[in-house]
Amino acid sequence: MRAKTVLPAVAMTAVSMVLTLAVVVMWLGTAVPWPVALVVGLGIDGGWLATLAYERRLAAQGDHNRAVTAVGWFFGILAAGVLIAHALTAEHSAGAWLAVAWLPIAAKALWLVHSMWERTALTPVALDAIRGIQQEARDEAAVARARLRAEAATEETRLTAVTEAGARVARVQAKTAQTLSSAWSTLETARAGEDTGRALTSVTARVTPGVTPHWELPVWGPSEPLAARSLESAPALTDEALDLIVDEIRTSETPTLSYREMAARFRAAGHSASEVRLRAAWKRVA
Repeated sequence: MRAKTVLPAVAMTAVSMVLTLAVVVMWLGTAVPWPVALVVGLGIDGGWLATLAYERRLAAQGDHNRAVTAVGWFFGILAAGVLIAHALTAEHSAGAWLAVAWLPIAAKALWLVHSMWERTALTPVALDAIRGIQQEARDEAAVARARLRAEAATEETRLTAVTEAGARVARVQAKTAQTLSSAWSTLETARAGEDTGRALTSVTARVTPGVTPHWELPVWGPSEPLAARSLESAPALTDEALDLIVDEIRTSETPTLSYREMAARFRAAGHSASEVRLRAAWKRVA
């Protein structure tokens, strides 16, 4: 992996130095003796190479010097400036020389990329650990997604079953209500009939005057338990006393009270008697 970044930087630097030396010798060789032009070209390349070597030494030690970096960029820009100036003043192939004038700047940029790679490079052990962590995270995410999809499908199935059960219950209730309504309508029609009115007088409200009083259904209301002391201390009422109390309660209001109202007031007053004796007393006084 190191060669992937250092080799392009070395190659670009070598090409840039060769081009800079050649351009300086060709360009200044017409104005000064060629040994002088050669020294100038080698000076530019030597300064660039020296600063680059010192930068690499500091980078190997984990250090950095901005002054050395600035000097290195100065030599790189100087080499690029020489190439650009030669391209602008050349009589032939000016475009070609201008096309390669960016090589020194590109070489410095490649060395910058290589230094950044060195600062962020990791060992194979660390890379394996990172890959393992990433794979574990992907596995957990996949399991979580599968669990969520399964829970969503289960919830959808449950809601569908509950909805269908509710619909069945609603249909049964509607059918039952319709049946009860029909039965109640039939009973109401029979009760309101002229021929059936007298027959139903014993179990329904009185429909015509002067007939046998209607028969009351037993009272199945809540009962309050009495304490053992009150049961022992309160003697049982005789039939005469029971008839007297029942008649007094029944006729306490006008019109006379029904059996249910009388029974409720009888027990509310603190009297005690079995349902059989109380109903028998009611029949006797009524």
